[in-house]
Amino acid sequence: MAGALVLVATPIGNMGDLSPRAIEALRTADAICCEDSRRTGRLLELAGVARTSPLLVVNDHTEVARIGDVLARLGRGERVAVVTDAGMPGISDPGERLARAASAEGFVVEVVPGPSAAIAGLVASGLPTGRFVFEGFLPRKGSARNQRLAELASERRTLVLYEAPHRLERTLADLAAAFGGERRVALARELTKLHEEVWRGSLDAAIEWTRAQPPRGEFVVVVDGAAAPADATDDDLRAAITDALGRGLSPRDAAAVVASALGVPKRRAYAMTVDVQR
Repeated sequence: MAGALVLVATPIGNMGDLSPRAIEALRTADAICCEDSRRTGRLLELAGVARTSPLLVVNDHTEVARIGDVLARLGRGERVAVVTDAGMPGISDPGERLARAASAEGFVVEVVPGPSAAIAGLVASGLPTGRFVFEGFLPRKGSARNQRLAELASERRTLVLYEAPHRLERTLADLAAAFGGERRVALARELTKLHEEVWRGSLDAAIEWTRAQPPRGEFVVVVDGAAAPADATDDDLRAAITDALGRGLSPRDAAAVVASALGVPKRRAYAMTVDVQR
């Protein structure tokens, strides 16, 4: 019998979202890979699934080390389910590397679809859903973060991000600096739970909202895409560079952000940055 890796979506808050097919996949699995054996054990208990299969801890730190064991199990014909603490495995959670390794070895990779915070936040945002890009968590700091923001400033598709409550205000401030404070945003938290909330407004207003009430719960941040760039004049470029420098960006980062936002060559933006600083 051929083995199969089965990626199983689990509830992001409301247990009523655990599908009958997901319960069956967990019941019939020969082993279950999970982020936290205690949380998954509780999930199985609530779903009425007897714990007859071993729970293999697979998190950000152990996923690579666990690949050999999982492939050996698949080679013996076992069905190995993969779950995370919440949502779809592989989406900003462990599972991607297991799926890549299993498919590379020719094993079947099945998916039991279900809850996803990114999709739930997107469709509840009121922003365009026809074309979107999922960015997960932004780089925490440094040039990698600034570069990613600069790249996204001119992205015309709706952006979907994840953020922790204690970092939300800083991320919103960085988004406003890179995209402009008037860009529309939706902040979704506690999705499918008792205190589910979706706040909508501008990035500048979102910053004030987070200051007025300390954020709680994990957030899905949905940002409207950039408008089609118009031909930028020197006055437009100078004003944008001046604003970016005034927000505390370095000359190099200011030039990169403005070049991306206005659709002008980086050399032109950097030359204007040098001129503004004189």
